Amino acid sequence: MQTQTKQQTATNWLAALDEEARGLVAAVDAHPDARGLLDGTLDVEGYIHYLVQTYHYARWSTPILAEAGHRLNRLGRHPELAKLLIQKGEEERGHDIWLLTDLKNLGVPEAQVEAAAHNPAVDAYTGWNFFTSLSGVPTAVLGTAYALEYLSQTRAGVWAERLQAVSTIPNIRKSVTFLRSHGALDGGHVAEMQKILTPLTDPEDQEAILFSARVARSVYPRIFREGATVGHPHTR
Repeated sequence: MQTQTKQQTATNWLAALDEEARGLVAAVDAHPDARGLLDGTLDVEGYIHYLVQTYHYARWSTPILAEAGHRLNRLGRHPELAKLLIQKGEEERGHDIWLLTDLKNLGVPEAQVEAAAHNPAVDAYTGWNFFTSLSGVPTAVLGTAYALEYLSQTRAGVWAERLQAVSTIPNIRKSVTFLRSHGALDGGHVAEMQKILTPLTDPEDQEAILFSARVARSVYPRIFREGATVGHPHTR
């Protein structure tokens, strides 16, 4: 009976995590620019904005994930999860270069990307995840990783395909490396994370992971443009 109760508890909290991930996809789909990605009609300004803002959070993925893993090791907690986080940090290395390449193919040089103003959602996203890695509950970043990998698995590849098939953006076929690669790479990551998270029974870890997934669900959709048409990324 006790084993059955533990299994039920694990199922319940993972179901809640999955619900947050599905909620993120729904929230993203509700944004006009994301709908443009989904049907391939997003204009060049909107796509550039999305790639620039994605660059400004993706560039920090490796240090955020790696620090969370190393901190778990220093705390002597969850060695398997620590290993997973460090591994995920290495898997994310260089993804910001894909974004710079895509933007260069759209006519946006690296210097302009670096100088572009950050959307407040990007600062909230990176700030929260650095906090949890450096001084909060380090396992919390798994909630962010789960939600975003779920989004990548269900949307990134589709976005790339639709843009290539429908979009009239010049040079678009050479400008979807980030989306196409993420759609392919993240295909099995969600199932892998579910397997690793299943035996996690510490309520503090479960709560932290779920809360970070909720933060991602709230913040991530706001990296897209707010309001009407905007131009190329503006500088500070």
